[in-house]
Amino acid sequence: MKYAVIADELRGRIARGELPPGARVPSTRRLAADHGVAMATAAKALAVLSQEGLVRAEPRSGTVVASRERRGSQQRLTRDRIVRTAIEIADAEGLAALSMRGVAARLGAATMAPYKYVGGKDELVLLMADAAYGERGYPENPPPGWRDRLTLGGRTLWSLYRRHPWLAQLAPVTRPLPLRNLGLHAEWALAALSELGVDAATLCDLHVLFFSYIQGIAIHLEREQHALAASGLSEEQWMDKQAPAMAPMVSGRPVFARMLRELGETGYDLVLDDIFESGMRALLDGLALRFGR
Repeated sequence: MKYAVIADELRGRIARGELPPGARVPSTRRLAADHGVAMATAAKALAVLSQEGLVRAEPRSGTVVASRERRGSQQRLTRDRIVRTAIEIADAEGLAALSMRGVAARLGAATMAPYKYVGGKDELVLLMADAAYGERGYPENPPPGWRDRLTLGGRTLWSLYRRHPWLAQLAPVTRPLPLRNLGLHAEWALAALSELGVDAATLCDLHVLFFSYIQGIAIHLEREQHALAASGLSEEQWMDKQAPAMAPMVSGRPVFARMLRELGETGYDLVLDDIFESGMRALLDGLALRFGR
């Protein structure tokens, strides 16, 4: 079994101290690429080690070697623990690495045990999303003015996507998820937009525009995680590697070429947080201009 070979190799590295407690374990994408196996096979190897208590998911850090004190610890299985464990896996490895089997392994439970609390992966993902959207709320007394209120709503959603990059990947804006906690964010934004004095159809359109702008930027958060895990290259390293291919791309395009030349001289970092803030200001400026507010 290929997953067993991968698990044995990692188990040996942990035993020899090459991967000490707290050290990051290669991601499922990295393991899949290194061993020439499917993502599911690599995920199963990590699940085996998790079930043995050797590794654990660490939000925004990936899978890490568990401390000796935590190894073998057991707690009662509940729906909340299942959901929180699934969120930890998705935060660390991405939604593609999530499976009911993997959640059970991470919890040290029998493979079918989570099904007593959750009907399957589709239901689990909805529960995860609802829990994630519910992690941040809004003050009882909103700031004065539609613009400040909408700015707070946008930044709150962005912070949740930052914390859970997989969250922006779940559904197109044309098919909103029926989640109670997502509705709280929608109500906040709609209340702000309603101050523009628009009819119901325009109000709905503006809310879709607002939400899809944030989701559209946030969708790149998990994609960058995947690219980093798959290639092992940072953004800067990847751009340096692509430099030779840029020459024919900009040939005959003077503005494109000038931009790249100037950026090469001055330096440039593509920071999604900065782009989000800049785009939010432009969006709100446009609304203020259009509706005279």
